[in-house]
Amino acid sequence: MRILSLQSGTSVDGIDVAVVDIDPLDASDRPVVRLTSVVARTVAWSEATRALLLAAVEGQSLTPAEFVRMDTLAGQEFAEAAAGAAEEAGGVELAVSHGQTLHHWVEDGHARGTLQVGQPAWIAERLGVPVLSDVRSADIAAGGEGAPLMGLFDRAWLAGEAARSGRPVATVNLGGIANVQIVEPDGGLVAFDSGPANALIDAAVARATDGRQGQDTDGLLAATGRVDERMLGELLAHPYFSAPTPKSTGRETFDLAVVDAAAARAGVEPELADLVATLTSLTARTVADAVRSSSSHIPSRAIVSGGGTRNPALMRALSAVLGLHGVDVTSSDALGIDADHKESLLFAFVGYLSWHGVPADLPGTPAGRARVLGRLTLAPDSVPGRRLRGVAGLTLAADPALAVAR
Repeated sequence: MRILSLQSGTSVDGIDVAVVDIDPLDASDRPVVRLTSVVARTVAWSEATRALLLAAVEGQSLTPAEFVRMDTLAGQEFAEAAAGAAEEAGGVELAVSHGQTLHHWVEDGHARGTLQVGQPAWIAERLGVPVLSDVRSADIAAGGEGAPLMGLFDRAWLAGEAARSGRPVATVNLGGIANVQIVEPDGGLVAFDSGPANALIDAAVARATDGRQGQDTDGLLAATGRVDERMLGELLAHPYFSAPTPKSTGRETFDLAVVDAAAARAGVEPELADLVATLTSLTARTVADAVRSSSSHIPSRAIVSGGGTRNPALMRALSAVLGLHGVDVTSSDALGIDADHKESLLFAFVGYLSWHGVPADLPGTPAGRARVLGRLTLAPDSVPGRRLRGVAGLTLAADPALAVAR
């Protein structure tokens, strides 16, 4: 089955689009499947649409008219990115659009709702295939966290390795938010958001440069700065880090107000390089703490993906902390999965599961309440029922009770 996936991460860097072939290797009702990446790339947002999305992600109030415009423009740009990839791949059978997350509502330690934008009708209209979207809400409605979803992919991918070695295998995705997955030798899974990855670093750099620079390119700022231990201590005291798992978070929890409050409590006003070095250390420390403390046995290795793998300073810091506990840090690139596009493979896999009616059993999902994820936007040629040419008319039953019974 050829599936196209679309997503834009919490950093709003661009639209990740991929086309993936997912083929069963046997005819059972629980087959091993093979994933083959056909197309994978990132398409830049237009400056106008990215500005709208960033403003919304950062909490700017929108009128209904502004929200509709943003949702429509994002959907149109997703559709444009999808069309180019689908044409290059020679067509697709299903599209999966995660959309752009605006807000992940967490209250009293649990997810209560989530909102992604990018109207999928534009994608269905452009591609002529059904589009699966809103892939987190069903799990939240069933009592789960709706995140992170990466555990679905990693359990299927790494359970065999964990069983053969007798030790857990950890994976880390360093996007705007960091999520950690631990695949146990018995097939068990731990998965949760450990806290910020790139989100605070990117926001601090963008503010200091008036938006001229949106990230610590090649980790150069962190490499030249010094970690402020007092401020780091204040950041590590954030209650999210000590909250029990499963848990999920987003930019609505970790924003520059958190950084400024920590600096004020520490009584410091760090230069940009020192601030970025401190925030980089925060990511490395909290990710490493999550990896080493989430299983009764230390994982054999941590396989890292996401944009943070392109930050040498962050990778060095993470390797140094995890190395103290004997955990080898490896980029997913070394294992044949493009670190920039692992999430694209994930969403294609989610689409395959949902299309075939397989519920997603996440660590935060209550027992017995796993749900098939997402909702479908149909295209003209994707009709789930018997196709009709139309309806000739409408009559009402004389007896209302009879109408209900029918």
